[in-house]
Amino acid sequence: MNARDDVLIVGGGVIGLASGIALLQAGRSVRVLEAATAGSGSSHGNCGTITPSHAAPLAAPGTVAKALRWMLMPDAPFRVSPRVDPVLWRWMIGFARHCNRPDWLRAMHARSTILEASRAAFPDWLDALGIDCEFEASGVDYVYRDRADFDAFEDEATQLRALGVAVERIDGADYLRQEPALREGVVGAIRFPGDARLRPDRYVAGLAQAFRALGGELVEHCEVRSIEDTGDDVRVDTSQGVLSGRDLLLATGAWSPLLAKSLRLRVPVQPGKGYSITYSRPSIVPRRPMVLHERSVCVTVWDSGFRLGSTMEFSGYDRSLNRVRLDALERAAREYLHEPVGPVREEEWYGWRPVSIDDVPILGPAPGHRHLWLATGHGMLGVSMSVATGQLMSDLICGHAPRFDPAPYAPARFA
Repeated sequence: MNARDDVLIVGGGVIGLASGIALLQAGRSVRVLEAATAGSGSSHGNCGTITPSHAAPLAAPGTVAKALRWMLMPDAPFRVSPRVDPVLWRWMIGFARHCNRPDWLRAMHARSTILEASRAAFPDWLDALGIDCEFEASGVDYVYRDRADFDAFEDEATQLRALGVAVERIDGADYLRQEPALREGVVGAIRFPGDARLRPDRYVAGLAQAFRALGGELVEHCEVRSIEDTGDDVRVDTSQGVLSGRDLLLATGAWSPLLAKSLRLRVPVQPGKGYSITYSRPSIVPRRPMVLHERSVCVTVWDSGFRLGSTMEFSGYDRSLNRVRLDALERAAREYLHEPVGPVREEEWYGWRPVSIDDVPILGPAPGHRHLWLATGHGMLGVSMSVATGQLMSDLICGHAPRFDPAPYAPARFA
């Protein structure tokens, strides 16, 4: 294979495909290179919630202390696997430096901007592309069994309201009357009525179909071995031959730091491993997606199924399905739900989320390169941020006025 395109995109997940579609709509020729199959990475098995409510970053005051306490707990919601890994520990030191209130507030503002832009655009985006992925403007509930945790959320709620995020506080007794799927013991719930949900595997499949229908070339099973920026264009050596493009967008999620090495680029991202289990629907299910707060487990219901997911494990590129962490999902669900699992277990899954050192996406031109662009570091919010990310990357690559300020996401902030 030997071809030249306006834009080569490395990575056929939700970010690469959304960016490709936006670029096609802007009149560019686009080829997406995917090492496996489209949407087979962290886009596939996440919980599919669209969450402006998740504006607060993981890098927050108190996160490091929790991580240290949980390090020896195999089923902890946030766990750093103890091991000798200089790259991880350098990243952790940098992450720890961002765990302060001023950085927390700055990151929250940046994340909120792109989350709100994406959420607002989702209905028209899906309609225009003809994607049926069980999207519903459902809202999302955070459910609490600990009174102190419930009351402590008020500070974050105040900050979210200041950013325009709707937040409702519901007493436990009232919430239990509304939600028959829950067991007794709930002290309260926080509702985010502006959130939504979709089925992510169907969303990514729809993006791939729409990308092809718009004239994009999607090349699967095409491993990228090296990237060379010649100054005039970008050349890529792949398992299917050499390709070139005027511009290249690196959108390989948690793999981005490894591919960037050949270009001597620092991409401060670590793979944060998440898990999910998908079932057929139980007979009694929650009325809307919910997060079981004390266990950090997300419960999502679609017409076509039921999923338990979440957790964050920094264990490198470990490919094993950790039974302890999968069991923790079901154990958490049993604490909260009358029917914690569905009758048929359809899939057990893990995926690596690309977590940046400040938990803000890395979007924009790669420092020192005229034709190389980065779109990674979305953490757990790749699906939520996908539409606005694609539109922003298209604007930047095409030289159009961006729809919102790109400065908070610029890769140059780490230079």
